[in-house]
Amino acid sequence: MDMNDTIKSQLEENSVILYMKGSPEAPQCGFSSKTSQALMACGEKFAFVNILDNPELREALKVHSSWPTYPQLYISGELVGGCDIIMEMSENGELATAVKAACQQTEI
Repeated sequence: MDMNDTIKSQLEENSVILYMKGSPEAPQCGFSSKTSQALMACGEKFAFVNILDNPELREALKVHSSWPTYPQLYISGELVGGCDIIMEMSENGELATAVKAACQQTEI
């Protein structure tokens, strides 16, 4: 399976997935830390991928998303954005709404 297939598979299998540096319990950068905390505050389970563990995936995802930085949050297979966008969405309530809606769709 090539990296594009891996990315597509991850996006199809996870309604909410965060590509980040480190893990939610041990983030490896401040942006990943803020983003994962905002997601955890939504109260729903989400998947994550530590892009530091796979340099090939890290580079392929930049091409796939046309987004050069990390973290990258995907909800229902669509790129939402990085830390600044996620923090803004968290502050205005849009993040929790989007995450809960995506998680409910997968439970059906």
